[in-house]
Amino acid sequence: MPADLAVALPTLFAFLLVLARVSGVFAFVPLPGFQAAPHMARIVLSVLITVALYPLWPRIDVAPAGAPAMLLWLLPEIAVGTAIGLGVAFILEVFLMAAQVLSLNAGFSFAQTIDPTTQGEAGVLLVFAQLAGGMVFLSLGLDREGIRTLAYSLETHPAGAWITRPAAEALLRLGGDMLALAVRLALPAVALLVLVDIALGLLGRLNAQLQLLTLAFPIKMTAALVLLGWLTVLLPRLMAAYGGIVFGTLRQALRF
Repeated sequence: MPADLAVALPTLFAFLLVLARVSGVFAFVPLPGFQAAPHMARIVLSVLITVALYPLWPRIDVAPAGAPAMLLWLLPEIAVGTAIGLGVAFILEVFLMAAQVLSLNAGFSFAQTIDPTTQGEAGVLLVFAQLAGGMVFLSLGLDREGIRTLAYSLETHPAGAWITRPAAEALLRLGGDMLALAVRLALPAVALLVLVDIALGLLGRLNAQLQLLTLAFPIKMTAALVLLGWLTVLLPRLMAAYGGIVFGTLRQALRF
């Protein structure tokens, strides 16, 4: 006998609301190659994570509101997912911004290669920082923390509710901290490159016949690579510490 597959309307609306929140998270995850993945693969991943979160699906009472009002709940769900996705993106954007500042001062921005995320041209150091940051992000298990934060949001933040003003202010402060940390990471290398420029300038003043212009780029790039090799050891520790701050801020903001 043919079997009839019937899905209750509250279950269907709960699935759509959670799927909207999950899709908002994955819209901003800047992992290398993730945005360039086939659309069907990303859709299937979002659906599978939504099904895995079934015990946390909200209880929807369709009768009082009706189907049109329930569909309007998708907008705040997308907003909540987008906020979580932006918070996760801040973790990697710290190192990408620091690499961008360093590449402009060290001369690495002249060498271009293909960015695996946008499929466009980008600096070599920027692409290297993105690939290294993505591997460290996955090795530290921060991707699982993102899913845990998503599950936590389903427990504390009601379905169909917009992000409150205190939560928005916390996310704005998180973005400001991202910019401050990126500049602080790039400052030691920028200070070293400024000292190299001053030294080369003094040598040029002492002896005008020295061809320092041809030596400036190799010296600055070598000094930047040496400093980067020393700072690479600190990358997992810095990312783990900042990731803890980001996820802690997100969970605190989702309580409001």
